[in-house]
Amino acid sequence: MTLPILLVEDNPMDVDLTQRAFIRHNLANPLQVARDGQEALDFIENWEAGETMPVVILLDLKLPKISGLEVLRSIRAHSGSKTIPVVILTSSDEDHDIHEAYALGANSYIVKPVEFDKFIDVARQIELYWTVLNIPSPSRCE
Repeated sequence: MTLPILLVEDNPMDVDLTQRAFIRHNLANPLQVARDGQEALDFIENWEAGETMPVVILLDLKLPKISGLEVLRSIRAHSGSKTIPVVILTSSDEDHDIHEAYALGANSYIVKPVEFDKFIDVARQIELYWTVLNIPSPSRCE
């Protein structure tokens, strides 16, 4: 079974860009989308109820309803989701956001490139590393 990738992103253009980038590289993992922080937290509840967890979460920080940092805090607070790799994929390059994201347990922090070709390359590298090269935590494999 191919595990999904969860994209937490409120900007429809960035969602579309991510989907097109993954399609261009024939991504095998299905892409699930949460369009605000509350939808992302709903996914956590579903995982605890037995739904398949994602192989990686791509998380924007500037979200409506609940911030990305609060979503990250919740992901790391739940035993079932605390080992899921979380890649912050945001337009914020503020030192405070970077430090806070890592303090809360982010695995990586990427500032979104504006140009489509650069974004395509970033998406390809994310997919290659987190779904092919990375060895997941043993607790995720049980």
